[in-house]
Amino acid sequence: MRSALALARRGLGNVWPNPAVGCVLVSEDPAHRIVGRGWTQPGGRPHAETEALARAGDLARGATAYVTLEPCSHVGQTSPCADALIQAGISRTVIAAMDPDPRVSGRGIKRLREAGIATDVGLLDLEAEALNSGFWRRQKAARPLVTLKVATTADGFVASRTGASQWITGPEARWHGHLLRARHDAILTGRGTVEADDPLLTCRLPGLSHRSPVRVILDSKRRLGPETTLVASADMVPVWRIGAEGAISADSPSSLVELSAPKAADEGLNLAAALTLLSDQGITRLLVEAGPRLSTAFLGDDLVDQVAWYRGPTVMGGDGHAVFNSLNVEKLADMKGFATSVTIPLGSDNLTIYTRRLEA
Repeated sequence: MRSALALARRGLGNVWPNPAVGCVLVSEDPAHRIVGRGWTQPGGRPHAETEALARAGDLARGATAYVTLEPCSHVGQTSPCADALIQAGISRTVIAAMDPDPRVSGRGIKRLREAGIATDVGLLDLEAEALNSGFWRRQKAARPLVTLKVATTADGFVASRTGASQWITGPEARWHGHLLRARHDAILTGRGTVEADDPLLTCRLPGLSHRSPVRVILDSKRRLGPETTLVASADMVPVWRIGAEGAISADSPSSLVELSAPKAADEGLNLAAALTLLSDQGITRLLVEAGPRLSTAFLGDDLVDQVAWYRGPTVMGGDGHAVFNSLNVEKLADMKGFATSVTIPLGSDNLTIYTRRLEA
């Protein structure tokens, strides 16, 4: 199952709106050979089970299938994977987690068992659910998993008092940030960041440039001009602009995908509604790379599921620009709480992932 989970991770950021699934087929002979491996392909199809069965061929008969998510049982753009496993003559299935999609949940398992296939559920289920936490969020909360990415000094500053910020972290951390982009379906920023930094927001790791996420700009009044690098490159990597309902741009480039969300009380955009809008478009994993104002707004609205915090080994002092604005915390109990998931050394820097519980 750990091998199947490793295969599933290959699909992160590349299979939305589907989950990233892995499947390993193990022969029934005493050697217990792996006879087939598969993972969800770009765009969400073919599915992992179909890929593994195709690689195994006749060797699939009598084998055990280790699958990270319950095989689908409904007819969509592909035939049900549960039926494919049955027709291939699989003798046993071991499933990590049930599928939260109401079209599937429990039905795939039932179909396998009714066909006489021994089926076990729950092996490494927490790891499987964590891997597809974006899919879970979309199914249960109608929004994508939100990862907030920040890069700061050791004392939490993103720029000097003059605005200088390149580079607070070293090359290893910056390259890892590109990998983080490749593992998300979409990357979001605000108009202010685009105008100040003119970012490209693509994955520029060698061999992974095709894994650049959809780029989303929050631009409530639709004022962003066509001269920015993002808009100019929209024919290369999609750019979606979310503006306020009723806001019209006089010179909206045809390459932009225009979406609309309701306004918030402060005349900005309702962030929760914007996330639901992205979920409706199929986005399951969203990376937020924005300035302090927008980052703080996501935190303040309790819309951040995990924080990817890159820290350099430097101290700027109190006259720099802090990573977050005021959250109006008066009591310690009012602070935003996360658990430390993992800390990774990256050259002279460190990356710490802070994670909120999936059910929170």
